[in-house]
Amino acid sequence: MGSDLDHLDDLPKRDGNHVAEEKAEAAFQEHLTASGRFILQRAERKDYGTDCQIEVVDHEQATNVRVHVQLKGTERPLNTDGSLSIEVSRTNLNYLLMHPHSFYAAYHIPTSSLRICPAETVLREYEHAGKSWTHQQSLTVNFTEELTIARLDRLATLARSAARAARDRRIEQTRAAPGDVASFVLRGIPDIHVPDDPARAGQLLADLYNQGADLAISAAFDRFAAALGLDDEAMGPAYMAEVNLGMAGLSRLRLRIEAAVPFFRNELDLGRYERDSLYYTIGNAFSALGQEEDAKAAYEAALADPAFANTPDLASQGHKNLGTSFERLGDEERAVEHYREALRLNPHLPEAHNALAQFYIRRGEWKDALTHLDQAVFSNLTYAKAAAVGGWRANVLFNMGEGSAAFREINGLLVYADREPWIWPFFARLVASFGRTTTENARQALGFWHRYVGAHPESSGGRRELLLATLYLRAKGQDVGRTYAEFRAEFDRQIEHVTDNDEVAFLWDRLGHWAQDEANWIEAEFCFRQAYDLAGGHYGYCLGTALNFLGRCEESLPILREQAERIQPDAMSWFQLGVAYGDLGQSAQAIEAYEKALALDPAYNLAMFNLGGTHWNSGDKIEALAIWATAIDRFPDHELAAKLRRDMPVFFSPDPNRRTLSSDEIGLDP
Repeated sequence: MGSDLDHLDDLPKRDGNHVAEEKAEAAFQEHLTASGRFILQRAERKDYGTDCQIEVVDHEQATNVRVHVQLKGTERPLNTDGSLSIEVSRTNLNYLLMHPHSFYAAYHIPTSSLRICPAETVLREYEHAGKSWTHQQSLTVNFTEELTIARLDRLATLARSAARAARDRRIEQTRAAPGDVASFVLRGIPDIHVPDDPARAGQLLADLYNQGADLAISAAFDRFAAALGLDDEAMGPAYMAEVNLGMAGLSRLRLRIEAAVPFFRNELDLGRYERDSLYYTIGNAFSALGQEEDAKAAYEAALADPAFANTPDLASQGHKNLGTSFERLGDEERAVEHYREALRLNPHLPEAHNALAQFYIRRGEWKDALTHLDQAVFSNLTYAKAAAVGGWRANVLFNMGEGSAAFREINGLLVYADREPWIWPFFARLVASFGRTTTENARQALGFWHRYVGAHPESSGGRRELLLATLYLRAKGQDVGRTYAEFRAEFDRQIEHVTDNDEVAFLWDRLGHWAQDEANWIEAEFCFRQAYDLAGGHYGYCLGTALNFLGRCEESLPILREQAERIQPDAMSWFQLGVAYGDLGQSAQAIEAYEKALALDPAYNLAMFNLGGTHWNSGDKIEALAIWATAIDRFPDHELAAKLRRDMPVFFSPDPNRRTLSSDEIGLDP
């Protein structure tokens, strides 16, 4: 029986879509919970965007790695092939594609099954369909894959790995000093988006390996492992890429190379690859790990297989690598035999040419080394970086005395210095060794060091070498295009950045000699004092000499006495000590010092003339004349010999008929 209030029970009916969506959400949440790899972070009711974001959980830790999901529920029948098709807005696909690994999830109510279709799969299918779809209002998503717990686990691992890699790149760039950011970017390895479809991920990995992209594969190794599984056969190229980097000295991940050995041994047991090539790869892994005995055994096993030995290119590489193992084991003779056999099989193998070049470099046989370096032409950029052929060629050319050619090699490689971290330090050591062996080298070294300091403004060694190159040229009588005063201004700017006291002292000493050569004794004394105050020791000789020339013998005397008696007791030190004593009127000590100088160096002409002068000044004129006469006989072309003949002709006339006067006749005291 009705009531007059029955109309109030006329309520809105639930939309069928809402019921389907609630069932889909419940099933989806149940899967997330069961997987333990995701938590539902946020649900949204937006027709234009994602229904929800799910966050990856890693070892019970929240990661803030989000995956965007469009969730659909439907009762529509399946297609004849068992797939499920749902229509979505094209703009919705664009929205999902803003984030990696976004996907569509569909709950089929009649079969109580959840399905998944990655957003990028939808994009790829439309792109490859050959139709113009970019202006369509709607698109059809075909669901063929079930959303299993294993599928969620794989997706979580891949998303976590990709997010971690992106974070690390961002952090490394952020941490870089402002001046290093450009270099960091230029050296950056291309980022690879690894799809979560194992078939496509495996094909991408194989293609990258065939193109020699070992560094890029290594950077994405964890993502490939997430998509494929560490033990899957398709991971072979990833392990081989890591081994290749290890062989080239470029891998920092020893654990991956260690894991490659059991991986390929397992493949050997399963028989899915050629045994000879597997032995070769295992040998490379052992060699990269420094286990050369094991590597040698693996290479020998590969070369013992007729299929490997009868393939010249493979056998050539095998002999080269076997030679490397022998070399590292200390058997250089056997190593060279295998390098030469490698070149017999393949005369163009760059690794073998480079190995033989290194052999000849160690022996100092520069011409043979250069011959092989000229033929070590690498097409694989990874090996070229490791081989650094251009750097070794510059080294050989320097040793052959061909500095200009060496600098051409260097200048050609400096353009890559921001991308290849070995270039600057390698060439800095090389130019420091050879840059001041000839004046031509020094001129080119100047340009190198200016560029080096520009790239490394805080480098103490670079600024030291920059100054030394100019000082070397000046000491060799070359025009350096600047006066002492002009260079002194640059010197003061650069010396502030040289941190080693011994190096600073040496530079001040070299600058002091420039001032001394120009008879600028005030500047010379200042420079020599800087050196002496910093390092003492033998720098006291130059300081004492400058003080003598400035007439400051009271200051020079203790310094020169220490030089002559202890630090460098050579003829020059005793001579300068004699000068100081003489100027201070201490004739006996001066005479003793000059006599010690002459005892050490009988050909020290100035010491002999000064010895005579000291005797004369002390009143012993007979001894003075005798010493001067001996000096004139021994050093007739010396300027002081000419002066004595001119000023005292009665004693030193060149007339052979001149009669020697007695002391009474010349009025000298005996």
